[in-house]
Amino acid sequence: MSSIAVPSAALPRRAWLTDLPVLLVAVVWGASYLASKDITTARTVLAVLVLRFALVLPVLAVVGHRSLRALTASQWRGAALLGLILAGIFLLETYGVVHTSATNAGLIISLTMIFTPLAEAAVTRTRPSRAFLGAAALSVLGVLLLTQGAGFSRPSLGDLLMLLAALARTVHVLAMSRTTSVQGADALPLTTVQLATAVAVFAILSTGADTTPWATAADFGPREWAGLLFLSVFCTLFAFFVQMWAVRRTSPSRVSLLLGTEPLWAAAAGIALGGERLGVFGLAGGVLVLVGTAWGRGAALS
Repeated sequence: MSSIAVPSAALPRRAWLTDLPVLLVAVVWGASYLASKDITTARTVLAVLVLRFALVLPVLAVVGHRSLRALTASQWRGAALLGLILAGIFLLETYGVVHTSATNAGLIISLTMIFTPLAEAAVTRTRPSRAFLGAAALSVLGVLLLTQGAGFSRPSLGDLLMLLAALARTVHVLAMSRTTSVQGADALPLTTVQLATAVAVFAILSTGADTTPWATAADFGPREWAGLLFLSVFCTLFAFFVQMWAVRRTSPSRVSLLLGTEPLWAAAAGIALGGERLGVFGLAGGVLVLVGTAWGRGAALS
């Protein structure tokens, strides 16, 4: 991400005009786990992923057709490689949320905020601060408690898949920063190529699935279509363009901090709208995850 410098005198007066849309992105992303769980089953994961991103790809392609033509062959290859990783992330996340609660999914995936700085430290051979290591330990303890629900038990398959998704997100972030071929390219064409690659992967995999995207779409009722449009329009198109708009009016760190509230909204949606219950251990774990990731984000940015 890159940003355009904002005059310091203008920022306090107008910051909320930028913060509000970014915060709304965090809200819809938090709600996306419940929406995805509501319209997806283990049989329809691939079909729903094809439909979700195929709906937005034409819009991205039309809006960014000039910048797409400006990409070099090397940038196309780099973006396609990143798209393969992105496909893995969405597969893990969507299968994960099918097999666990929306609350658990949103909180566990937030560990990306801890994993990424740790991975960067390992790659660059630098030692994380004690504060960050403390935050990481608190977050891991929180996840362990969160996955226990009302008592000690083995984590569910969905919990483990969401943990792998958090690791895959970390790999994607590191790959984005270290793939030299995509450095300097605009975000819009890179995102378009990545999503197109991911859709191609989902479409290929769905050829051997129990149901096709078209059969799944035909079976959708108004509730499922509303959920799919929410995931496509708000969680993908709206979120992407707000981020592009926001980082040009404020700092990437400010945007990152606001988006970091996503797990809080995921928990709120799961409990208030999905009727999910965490239990004593789960509630304590959720609080520790939120505190640990917020502390770790602050330590990483300081």
